[in-house]
Amino acid sequence: MSEHSNESTALDESHPAAEEVQSDSEEGAMAQESPKNSAAEIPVTSNGQLEDSHEHSFNRDLKRALPVGLGLSETKITSHGFDSTKEGVVEAGPFPGGRAQQKSGPVVLADEVKSPAMEKLELVRKWSLNTYKCTRQIISEKLGRGSRTVDLELEAQIDILRDNKKKYENILRLAQTLSTQLFQMVHTQRQLGDAFADLSLKSLELHEEFGYNADTQKLLAKNGETLLGAINFFIASVNTLVNKTIEDTLLTVKQYESARIEYDAYRTDLEELNLGPRDANTLPKIEQSQQLFQVHKEKYDKMRNDVSIKLKFLEENKVKVLHNQLVLFHNAIAAYFAGNQKQLEQTLKQFHIKLKTPGADAPSWLEEQ
Repeated sequence: MSEHSNESTALDESHPAAEEVQSDSEEGAMAQESPKNSAAEIPVTSNGQLEDSHEHSFNRDLKRALPVGLGLSETKITSHGFDSTKEGVVEAGPFPGGRAQQKSGPVVLADEVKSPAMEKLELVRKWSLNTYKCTRQIISEKLGRGSRTVDLELEAQIDILRDNKKKYENILRLAQTLSTQLFQMVHTQRQLGDAFADLSLKSLELHEEFGYNADTQKLLAKNGETLLGAINFFIASVNTLVNKTIEDTLLTVKQYESARIEYDAYRTDLEELNLGPRDANTLPKIEQSQQLFQVHKEKYDKMRNDVSIKLKFLEENKVKVLHNQLVLFHNAIAAYFAGNQKQLEQTLKQFHIKLKTPGADAPSWLEEQ
C-alpha cells in the first residue's frame, strides 16, 4: 500500500493530468457497481404514458436526448477518448449509410436519354451487320451457292444501256480527234493563205497566181471554221448525253443493284431462320428478321420502279437528241466537202449555232468599264 501510494504521489507530481484520468476511472467503476438510476427505470413514451415493454436504458436516454422530429437514421453518435473535453455528443445530420433526401423537381429517367456516343455506336453496329450480310450474299452469288433475284426485262435494258454507253463514248472520242485535226488543218490553211497574199504583193510577175491561191486557202479556212463549229456542237451534245444523262441513270442503276443485294441478303437470312426450330428464343429473331426483310423489299421495289422510269425517259431523250445531232453532222460534212458554202451556213442556222469570231472570247477593256 505504501509503495502504491508513493507511486501515485510521484505520478501526480510529475503529471498533473493523471489526477483527472484517475478520477474519471474511479467514477466509471462506481457507476458500474451502483444500481440503475431510479429515473431511468420508469418507461415513459413520447406522450408521457407508461410503456408495457421494457427498453434498454441507453435507447431511452438516447430518445430523450434527440430533438423532437429527428429520427435515428438522421443522427450519428460521436465518441471521444479520455483526452477529449466532450463526452456523449449527439450530432444531427444525415447518417452515412442512409439515403439522402430527394429534392423536388422534374425526374429524368436514364433509360430515356441516349448519349451521342451510344447513338453512333448503334449506327456503327447496324452498318457492320448490314455490310456483313451483303458481303456474304455477294460471295455466295459469285461462288454459285446463293440465290439471286433477277428481273429479266429490266436486266436486259440495263445491259443494252451499258453497251450503248461504251459505243457512244467511242464516237465521242473519234469526233474529238476529228475536231483537233480539223482545227490544225484550218490553222495551217489560214497561215498558208497569209503567205500567198504576202508573195502576191511582192512578186509582180506572179501577182495573179499568188492571189488566187491566197483566196482559195482563206475560203477553205473559213469553211473549215464553220464545219469546226458544227462538229464542236455535236461533241458538246453527245458529251452531255453520255456523261450526264446516261451517267445519272447508271447511278440509279447502281443504287438499284445495292438494294437488290440487301434484299437478297435479308431474304436468305429469313429463309434460314424459318428452316430452323421455332421456340421462345428463335421466334423474336424470326419476327425481327421478317420486319427487316419487309423494309428492304419495299426499298428494292421502289428502286426497281425508279430505274424503269429513268430508262424510259432516257430512251426518249436519247432518240430525240441523237436524231438532231446526226442530221447536223451529216449535212455539215456533206456541204463542206462539196464546197457548198451557202448550204454549210444554212445548216448552222437551222440548228441555231453561232460561230465565235476571233477575239470575241476576251472583251476589250472599254467593254469591261
